[in-house]
Amino acid sequence: MSTHRDQLPQLGGDVFLTDGGIETTLIFLEGFQLPCFAAFDLMKTQYGRDALRNYYEPYIDIARAAGYGFILESPTWRANTDWGNKLGYTASDLARANKNAIELMTQLRDTCLFEHAPMVISGCVGPRGDGYDPGIEMSPDEAEEYHSTQVRVLAWAGVDMVTAATVTNSNEAIGITRAAHSASVPVAIGFTVETDGRLPTGESLTQAIEAVDVATGSTPVYFMINCAHPTHFASVLNSQDAALERIHGLRANASARSHRELNDSRELDAGVPEELGRQYSQMVSDHPQINVLGGCCGTDQRHIRCIAHAVAALRKKTT
Repeated sequence: MSTHRDQLPQLGGDVFLTDGGIETTLIFLEGFQLPCFAAFDLMKTQYGRDALRNYYEPYIDIARAAGYGFILESPTWRANTDWGNKLGYTASDLARANKNAIELMTQLRDTCLFEHAPMVISGCVGPRGDGYDPGIEMSPDEAEEYHSTQVRVLAWAGVDMVTAATVTNSNEAIGITRAAHSASVPVAIGFTVETDGRLPTGESLTQAIEAVDVATGSTPVYFMINCAHPTHFASVLNSQDAALERIHGLRANASARSHRELNDSRELDAGVPEELGRQYSQMVSDHPQINVLGGCCGTDQRHIRCIAHAVAALRKKTT
């Protein structure tokens, strides 16, 4: 059951943490085999569900210790029709997996809820194709029809919001936004960028955000950048484009490697957690509207803890 759908608390400007790179953590640090990089596949067994619970709980503890709110981002990034088909899921199997993932998030919220900082349940929606490659682009109408299947299930299951992650093009972002609007659930759009700060399609962040806002009447509650290192996009954020003020969330990679390099690597590049914390602190200092902070590929509890500490030190210094 959603508790914040009508008034998302992170829109008030307080800092909210979320988790790190769930798939890379489970594969490289916990030793799980995730076919197609699909964390939701762990929902099939009690052992897998326990592993997911154990994954999220330390992040909640980090947020509690820092006095920040927390966004429980469901492990459903790959839980759409195309990826489900590759894993042998029927439509009903996939709907059940999405529903059960939100039930797990709800259980975590209810058992770990802390008094002074809210917890938000977000249903994670990933791209139809690969998060590094736009492949064959859909039209906005095609994207809306495609993503509506998953978004409706997430909304029915009781999410407070939907977050699209690693979106590679504005057309798909428009479709996801429209699907969420039709399901009466708030939506945040997370774009991924290459080392030049542009989407894989070549669109700039400004162009992509403006395209979505124009096509949807500024429906997304905010935009995010994810699955890229701060060195890939920090200079872009420092431009004077008003559209970039719509970016309120960061989920950066630990590594400064390109997407191709990360995709080809058989080893985890965890970067330097303390350095990532400092980079986040600088971006939050330069862009105070950014208040939703988490990680993507290669990040884990160490990185989120460093981010929390660095941002706390920044806020102490500026108050």
